[in-house]
Amino acid sequence: MRKIGVSSTLTVYHDGQFWVGMFECIEDGQLSACRIVFGAEPSAEEILQLVCQGWNGLRFTQAVELDETAPQLSSNPKRRQCEASRELKQRGPSTKAQQAISQEREMAAHARKSKSRERREQERQSRFEKRQEKRKRKNRGK
Repeated sequence: MRKIGVSSTLTVYHDGQFWVGMFECIEDGQLSACRIVFGAEPSAEEILQLVCQGWNGLRFTQAVELDETAPQLSSNPKRRQCEASRELKQRGPSTKAQQAISQEREMAAHARKSKSRERREQERQSRFEKRQEKRKRKNRGK
């Protein structure tokens, strides 16, 4: 039987203008991310409500392959504690999550451009057909 590992992380940070929450979900070595803009600083209750009730409404990016290299842990417990506190101080969203979100944004932009291009082409074709129909009607009237 294959063991499935699932891990989710929420990082709340201030990006200079707004408070932003970055969800990172790792499942079977695949990372998917979701970015939520809070605006004002969220309270603990708001975050808990978002995680408990709003989880199904989150739109995660497509899964991206994640490196499986685990960081080497030092054997000294005091050093591990120091490294953990240092990481918590400078902890922000992972670059892999940001790359996944930007990749998803690019894909959405490409889809939007192709859809608008098709719509313009259909409008152009319908205008052409209307002109042709009008010319035929004029010609029949003579």
